[in-house]
Amino acid sequence: MYLNRQFIHNERELSFAIFCIENVAIELGVNAERVYQALAEKSDILNSYIVPCYEVLHSQSKEYIVEDIISYIKEKGVEV
Repeated sequence: MYLNRQFIHNERELSFAIFCIENVAIELGVNAERVYQALAEKSDILNSYIVPCYEVLHSQSKEYIVEDIISYIKEKGVEV
C-alpha cells in the first residue's frame, strides 16, 4: 500500500507523532530518540505512514497503535 508523504501540519498531528514515538519506545524498551531515528531518519515511516494515517490511527487504542507501528517497522525491515 503506497501512501503519499505528508508532513506534520498542526499541533494535533505533532502531539500524536510524539505519543507514537514515546509509546513505541516504552514498548521496545529503548529511548525515544532511537525510535525517532528509526521512523524519521532511517526510514520515512513517520511522514509516509503515521502522519497520513493520523485520522484513522488516533481513534484506536494505545495498544493497537503501538503494535501496528511496531509491526510496520518490522515489515519494512527498519532496525530500532
